[in-house]
Amino acid sequence: MHPIMAADLDHLPAVLEAARRSAERILAGLDERPAAHTTSSTGPHRALPEDGSGAQHALEQFLRRWEPGFSGSAGPRFLGFVTGGTTPAALVGDWLTGTLDQNVHAAAGSSAAELERETVGWLRELFGLDAGHSGAFVSGATMSNFVRLAIGREWLGEQAGVSVNQDGAAALGPIHVLSGTPHSSTYKALSMLGIGRNHLNTVPCLPGREAVDVEALERALTELDGRPAIVVANAGTVNTTDFDDLRALTALRERHPFWLHVDAAFGGFAALSPEHAPLVDGLNEADSLCIDLHKWLNVPYDSAIQFTRHRTLQTSVFGNWAAYLGTPADGTDFSQLTPENSRRLRALAAWFSLTAYGRVGHRTIVETNTALARRLADRISHTPGLRLLAPVRLNVVCFTLADNPTMDQLNALARTLTEAGEAFLTPTVYAGVPALRAAFSNWRTSLADADRVYDAVVEASGLTPN
Repeated sequence: MHPIMAADLDHLPAVLEAARRSAERILAGLDERPAAHTTSSTGPHRALPEDGSGAQHALEQFLRRWEPGFSGSAGPRFLGFVTGGTTPAALVGDWLTGTLDQNVHAAAGSSAAELERETVGWLRELFGLDAGHSGAFVSGATMSNFVRLAIGREWLGEQAGVSVNQDGAAALGPIHVLSGTPHSSTYKALSMLGIGRNHLNTVPCLPGREAVDVEALERALTELDGRPAIVVANAGTVNTTDFDDLRALTALRERHPFWLHVDAAFGGFAALSPEHAPLVDGLNEADSLCIDLHKWLNVPYDSAIQFTRHRTLQTSVFGNWAAYLGTPADGTDFSQLTPENSRRLRALAAWFSLTAYGRVGHRTIVETNTALARRLADRISHTPGLRLLAPVRLNVVCFTLADNPTMDQLNALARTLTEAGEAFLTPTVYAGVPALRAAFSNWRTSLADADRVYDAVVEASGLTPN
């Protein structure tokens, strides 16, 4: 054994204790850590160490050079993107994930795969899905959408009597993908799958909405003259958390052949709240769906879940059989369900959080966040100089300055909030109007945080609070 490694092993309890104390300090200061940084002050990159200096010295270097510049993305006022934090139980699970370092492959001689199957079953129940849906963990919504669209592409091949996984996408010919307000990850997935970004045809949305106009979608499907398609529905759009009418889309399948994929990356969590569950009525009927867990489940990056009703097709796409793996051919091994053969046990952090807090605990996170979003929206709507651009349907507040702002003005406002360390909000464009969006999804965020964000926005805009 390398002598420095041997020394680290001898002193491992002390090094882990030092790391624990550092983590405790970071977590204790998370509420006041700057939500984000606009510049980096780490200095020039250093040369690769030749001999190394041991784990304790590496920890000291990290804490001195890098940790101060890390954002408060796990904290209560990081409202950009849709980023959750990490519940205490999920953190414990994540630490043990690295400690145990398990291979989830069925042939690895571990109970890890069974733990993941139990966790997948819990998540299926949490989101109101029946046993017809099978699932597996992936890194995030982008990879989840990739997996689902890959299976949808295989389904298109099945309708045409060809095998895409054997003969390639060229055997299928033109592929038709329809959506009202597709997330950027859908375009990325289409690019990776060889379908092509230009094969996504956007369908008109309802007036003043990001939800697809179902009548316009039916006209687009009718124009295909019976040719099968993929329809990407939204359960929670990025700008305004708008929801497609999933029941109406399901009814369309009685008249037109298409694969229904639902991007429910964070909107799927509406199922946890009785008030908002009607927004995802029909989610269970989807052919495939994606839900991001490092968003509203508040487990660490990276973690997402994908579900489908077509496991046989999934295995035909992602099957990986080799004698040394001893992989069963029945599609029960997770290496047959996603692009990754090797990955960490992402399920453990989710298992810990679900075990610790249950359905009610996670419902509380959703309901608290949605109430805080409404609070911020209400204060914005009553403030001269600010304008709410859309109703708050769930957890995202989309707003702008009142007097025809430019994108430069909104970028400057977002940068000012970041430089002050008070909040991290992301600029966007909604209905042609430059705007900011505040996405509430962190379990730590409180009423005081929502009001603090409002005060920071008002001050940075030079306005008078309501």
